[in-house]
Amino acid sequence: MPCRKLFTLPVSGYARGMGKKTILVTGASGFVGSHLCERFLEEGYRVYGVDNLLTGREQNLSTCLKHPDFRFDKLDVIKEQKIKSPFGDKFFFIHHFACPASPIDFEELSLEILEVDSKGTLNLLEIAREDNAGFFLASTSEVYGDPLVHPQKESYWGNVSCTGLRSCYDETKRFSEAAVKVYERKYGIDSRIVRIFNTYGPRMRLNDGRVVPQLCSQILKGEPLTVHGDGTQTRSFCFVSDLVDGIYRLTHYKDHDPFNIGNPVEYSLNEFAREVMNIAGTKSEIRYLEARPDDPRKRCPDITRAKTLLGWEPKVSLADGLKRTLESFRADL
Repeated sequence: MPCRKLFTLPVSGYARGMGKKTILVTGASGFVGSHLCERFLEEGYRVYGVDNLLTGREQNLSTCLKHPDFRFDKLDVIKEQKIKSPFGDKFFFIHHFACPASPIDFEELSLEILEVDSKGTLNLLEIAREDNAGFFLASTSEVYGDPLVHPQKESYWGNVSCTGLRSCYDETKRFSEAAVKVYERKYGIDSRIVRIFNTYGPRMRLNDGRVVPQLCSQILKGEPLTVHGDGTQTRSFCFVSDLVDGIYRLTHYKDHDPFNIGNPVEYSLNEFAREVMNIAGTKSEIRYLEARPDDPRKRCPDITRAKTLLGWEPKVSLADGLKRTLESFRADL
């Protein structure tokens, strides 16, 4: 497939001494950002990670910080408008992954979310323009809202409340996508947009309110599992290594339209809770709490574009991914 040729060029080129390129990763100490930094280092890039540590943890970068081609600074992309490569070159790509992204954050950090995906995005797009760098936006399946189309294709415009509790996140991600497209059309920015569906794995925050860390931490503590709503709402769960592989492939495939990256296997939250108990080898009561405001009833990606153009689809099963995630959470606890 055409994308496979692109994937082999960066690493083989570096091996022949053609010189390394630098990737800027914002939100570098977060769950996804830290895994992304590791992948680019493994593939032969220099990586400059920045994070204001609002929700990220520097310990997530413990492996990266030992690497000679990695640098990290505590920076706030809302305030910093002149971020430069610490390696003396210009950025090859800017990967914008800085943004709190959990139900608890929607309530407690709503203003910060609004700023990072408006001011922060515009600041970083200006840096990309000055450096003639590519720009990779981490968008979200939340742009589809509570979807009326199922599964969700990239062509679907969504069903989003612009005044609800989640709107601080949903609407600023939609704004960020619009901003990227304006810079692409006006200045020729080489853009990528990934719409990330539910992703899980090691380094998630245990107390962030998302269903995976919530149920996993509860089962490890011997507590009842709490599910918001009646548990019939669905999600699709993609292990973080699969997500990062999709992101890496998309970086090297020149297509400016959004891509869904997620696992198309759909589970109800009741089914997911039973799977957590099964993997943990422990039975627990399921307690039902009040449904969260604007919580989507269904969520499942159509990944036809990713499969066809990137040659990508998830490989890690839910059972295998949950096992690895539970082990990491057990260590955290």
